Amino acid sequence: MSDFDFFYGSWDVINRRLAKPLTGSDEWDEFPGKSRCWGLFSGGANVDEIEFETKGWSGLTLRLFDPEREEWTIYWANSRDGRLQPPVVGRFTDGRGEFFGDDTHEGTPVRVRYIWSRITPTSARWEQAFSVDGERSWETNWVMDFTRTAG
Repeated sequence: MSDFDFFYGSWDVINRRLAKPLTGSDEWDEFPGKSRCWGLFSGGANVDEIEFETKGWSGLTLRLFDPEREEWTIYWANSRDGRLQPPVVGRFTDGRGEFFGDDTHEGTPVRVRYIWSRITPTSARWEQAFSVDGERSWETNWVMDFTRTAG
């Protein structure tokens, strides 16, 4: 249940986001962010808020641990539409977290994958990918590289 303890605190974030997912485009948009995460339920839940000042919006993640299934359920919302997105579910194995769920992107059903990797006391990486072919192939469309800040 302490899988996300590494993420508590404040972070500078470099975002790389695919400009047009699922179109074959390889044009990436890079922009900064600032994130802070805190724990709840004695480690069984956590929340982070990320601000994308250059984009004019922010996001919020809620993570809840199910001790019976030993899995995390992760929910995302952003200030642009104020809607809680469908969750992804998964766990950490050997320091790498993989989480999967179903959603849509611009009307197309997609399988969503989040990966947490490269975790150190001062850095981490998060990636989002979509699959439209039953997980035979994945298109990574958003990468966040986190660097811990003093505050």
